[in-house]
Amino acid sequence: MSHRAVRVATAVIVVALVALSPATLPAASSCEWNNVERVVAIGDVHGAYDRFVEILKVAGLVDSELRWSGGRTHVVQLGDIVDRGDDSRKALDLVRRLERPAQSAGGAWHQLMGNHEVARMLGDLRLVRPAEYAAFANDDSDRTRESYLKTIARSASDRTELINQMPLGFVEMRQAFGRDGEYGRWLRQLPVAIKIDGLLFVHGGVSPAVAALGCEGINDQVKRELTSDLEKTRANALASLTARADGPLWYRGLAQEPDTFAPQLTDILSKLYVRAIVVAHPGTPLNRITTRFDGRVIEIDTGMQPAYIPDGRASALEIRGGAATAIYVDRRDPVELPKGEGSAPQPVGARR
Repeated sequence: MSHRAVRVATAVIVVALVALSPATLPAASSCEWNNVERVVAIGDVHGAYDRFVEILKVAGLVDSELRWSGGRTHVVQLGDIVDRGDDSRKALDLVRRLERPAQSAGGAWHQLMGNHEVARMLGDLRLVRPAEYAAFANDDSDRTRESYLKTIARSASDRTELINQMPLGFVEMRQAFGRDGEYGRWLRQLPVAIKIDGLLFVHGGVSPAVAALGCEGINDQVKRELTSDLEKTRANALASLTARADGPLWYRGLAQEPDTFAPQLTDILSKLYVRAIVVAHPGTPLNRITTRFDGRVIEIDTGMQPAYIPDGRASALEIRGGAATAIYVDRRDPVELPKGEGSAPQPVGARR
């Protein structure tokens, strides 16, 4: 074979390998996207797979076969896909299937972590539904559970009590969300917060005590606490940024503080170099997308899971051309955004 033919063949192989490899995502420390044509943000799912699919279709993000149809849209799902509802695994799998085609179309699926994903990774299973365990059960689940019980049961009565606490699928689910599990590996590389065109998206919120870390600092610290420092985090979770009450996954202040909190919010936004923060987590008073502080805080958790919020609804926040719209299955409403374009002024040398 000639040298030219070898070079051509090598090029073909490289192209094929690139096509088969996972779509390239921004580096773990990368936080910011600018000049995005359309953003769609979606709040807590909590296993409400059917409603989740419904709002994806209404927002034009998937077709009738659940294939990506959002083109260059950037979707931000603000976490809490799991717990409280039966079909969380189906919802997780759908998100994972959509990530690559979204990027291939010129858009993106930005999956953020929620406090319930973190709780599951840290072993807090208080809000797991029986059907969520069952979704991980298989023909070998009896044998798997027996093997696990042999390692922890100290007596026959202890074994009986543990069996009652461990439905079939329990062990498999714990393994799947472990550090080396199928879902655990994926979740641990996800960001907690991202910025798009001057808006910060985060599950719970950013408190005054955390704002100085910035977007990248928040992401880096939580990732470290869930990977290399995992044992330390488990030993004292409430002292970690990942699980403490004023951390970005659990903080409720942006939704609950009185109007007199406005000056502190201004300081938070300034430290983050954004003009507004989009949050989920606490739930909105009327199960509608709402704003506070002249549009500088936007709340989008409208109670998608009916088993948890009986009068809740699926929704999505669309941002396009400087305007925001609340999308529901039956209507669309305008949403207030803060005046001004782009983000707050960046310090000299800041990354764009």
